[in-house]
Amino acid sequence: MALGYSRRTGELPLEVTGFVGRSAELDRIRELLARARLVTLVGPGGVGKSRLALRAALTLKGGYTDGIVLAELSSLHDPELLPQAVASALGLAEQSGRVLLDVVMEHLQERRLLLVLDTCEHHLDACAFLADLLLREAPGVTLLATSRQPLDVPGEHTLHVPPLAYDDAATLFEQRAAAVVPGFRINAGNHQDVLALCRRLDCIPLAIELATVRLRAIPLDQLTARLEHRFRVLTGGRRSAALPRHQTLRTAIDWSHDLCSAEERLLWARLSVFAGPFDLAAVEEVCSGAGLPREEIIEHLIGLVDKSVVLRVLDGDDGSRYRLLDTIREYGADRCAALGGEQERCRARHRTHYLARVQHFYETVLTSEQVPLYWELYRDLADLRSALDYSLSRPDGIRPGLEMAARLWPFWVTAGLSKEGRYWLGKGIDADPEPCRERALAMLWRSLLALVQGDLEPALAGFEATREVAGQAGSELDLALATGYTGGVRWLLGDPETGQRLLDEALARQHRINDRLSLVVFHYQKGYMHAVLRDSAAAVEECEKALLLLGDESGECIIKGQILVIEAMAAWGRGEPAECVALARSGLQRSREVHEMFGAANSLELLAWGAAELASPSRAAWLLGAAGALWRKVGSPMMGAAVYLDDHARVESAVRAELGEEEFARLFAQGAELPLDRAVELALIDADTPAVPLPRQSDPPPGDTLTRRERQVAALVSEGLTNREISEQLVISKRTADAHVEHILAKLGFSSRAQIAALAGQSEEPGAAGDGTTQAPPE
Repeated sequence: MALGYSRRTGELPLEVTGFVGRSAELDRIRELLARARLVTLVGPGGVGKSRLALRAALTLKGGYTDGIVLAELSSLHDPELLPQAVASALGLAEQSGRVLLDVVMEHLQERRLLLVLDTCEHHLDACAFLADLLLREAPGVTLLATSRQPLDVPGEHTLHVPPLAYDDAATLFEQRAAAVVPGFRINAGNHQDVLALCRRLDCIPLAIELATVRLRAIPLDQLTARLEHRFRVLTGGRRSAALPRHQTLRTAIDWSHDLCSAEERLLWARLSVFAGPFDLAAVEEVCSGAGLPREEIIEHLIGLVDKSVVLRVLDGDDGSRYRLLDTIREYGADRCAALGGEQERCRARHRTHYLARVQHFYETVLTSEQVPLYWELYRDLADLRSALDYSLSRPDGIRPGLEMAARLWPFWVTAGLSKEGRYWLGKGIDADPEPCRERALAMLWRSLLALVQGDLEPALAGFEATREVAGQAGSELDLALATGYTGGVRWLLGDPETGQRLLDEALARQHRINDRLSLVVFHYQKGYMHAVLRDSAAAVEECEKALLLLGDESGECIIKGQILVIEAMAAWGRGEPAECVALARSGLQRSREVHEMFGAANSLELLAWGAAELASPSRAAWLLGAAGALWRKVGSPMMGAAVYLDDHARVESAVRAELGEEEFARLFAQGAELPLDRAVELALIDADTPAVPLPRQSDPPPGDTLTRRERQVAALVSEGLTNREISEQLVISKRTADAHVEHILAKLGFSSRAQIAALAGQSEEPGAAGDGTTQAPPE
């Protein structure tokens, strides 16, 4: 299923390396969070603030009714997009005609959750404003922030994150060294060297991890001696002299930098232009050039991975994506800026690369490439934002930036980011008032995004202005589309005569141009207009025209899903609830592929209406609850169309009367509590299918989150076996057994082996498999 392409925004990532020490800090964080609603972990880069915050959050799983949400801010370039970043982490789509910050605040006002704001120092004022607002207006929300300096907000409690204790630093060194030199252990012969090395690195985790990589090339005693020599030079040869911790980290990174080849150093500098995870193709396109031939990029990238400068991340089907830690990226950016015009050249190539990706998505949006390319853009969102920010902030980049933001319109709509799309398009439009093709394109699609959000008057004004600019710029396609949209909106606003005339003119223009995507969009959106006007026959006719243009073998998903929903609306309008249900279910199946919330909300709503008409009031009640929860994230139900709001009220009133207020409220709440994936899964089941077990909204049964191997390890832990004994029993290395136990603790939010043992013991009790579940809502 497409949702498996990447970890969903806002979810806590699993720990892939062992967590060492910090028991006192974890206890202190839990203590502070028990009595304060804003706790900020403060410390220099590389000291482990983010890792500590995530570990603390994992141990607190289950302590917050509405869960724990992570907002990663290191890749955010523009503080104005902070509400978008938080909304995305919360799984909220933008709502028509509403400020996104207000949507976030309304969503959080009645929830009890822990929101982790990671790396706030990039936009300290914006984060401080948000934290202050949440503390005042969302009493159930607790904030755990990481920053290099406090937010300085009333009610804030800060915890300085120190370097690791010597013993913990040595343990970290041993763990990471064992990954580099299999079988490495601290013993009597090397103990002093390890302690000396950790001491010289101030026990800073990132510095230690960078140093251990050198064990591939030189033995420990030489590693320690070389590091000692470097620090003596920096302190004038005085053993007692100490460097500030930020200088210690800088020195450790300097050392790693010096040990890289010239090509690796240049690649490191150029990689700093990436804001988020990147793939090899992007590196080859952006970073190749003078001093780095394209065919040698992969060799030097592997070198940086081997030195722990670049991290490989499990993101995508093949796991072939990479990222830089924030501190490493900043260091590389400093080096890049010192190379004359290198940084400017790299940022321009970065923009060009992502513009080409957007163009490819746009050009193939009607093919079977659509879904995988959509998820590729979704994973690249941080870099898309970075490229847009670069383009729209400089005179020679505004027009490429406008084209990029405009070509992203199918992405903005599908990802629920219409307001963000309007922001980028508006920023460019305001910066370049000259009439040109790019300006007309941007004005057209900004108006469409306004229309999607239900802002009819701004949309109409925008389409009319687009017609003028497109005519001046000689952009026939944009003129045709703007004319059609102007006609459609005028018809919806009660002027059918003008509307029909403009639609006829637009269609004639489009047939002369013969642009397939534009014709598809024209017909299916005209079909939506007719469905709203209750002209079901005309709605279906327009949808069929769009489907004919798409073709049966195109593999397109997004538009076909929307067409199916429009046909379901038409079936409802002509009084055929069974056909409405069948079409809405098919539309939901399509929207599921790209996790499109707007399409899912429409489908769930129509399925509820169909269930009510087909004598399934219980099913209708929980479907109304599921749809209602989604509409609160997306915006006004059915884009605020009065005829459909009336239908909703009528159906809900009838179902309430048939079930009784108490039973309706119970089922409605049960549907509203379902996670979206589960609600969709159940809605796709035929109405006569027996009920199936559901996890409660709080958390799934703990054991269900473990893999088969992890369940085996948990069972052996419950028998009292040590990790070494587990490794012998399962014929795996001790390090692998250690990793399994760490993963189990992280997944379950546990802090001790005793808790694992207790869980394993419970799972063997008679009937335990059913604990913690309820039955699906009645069909």
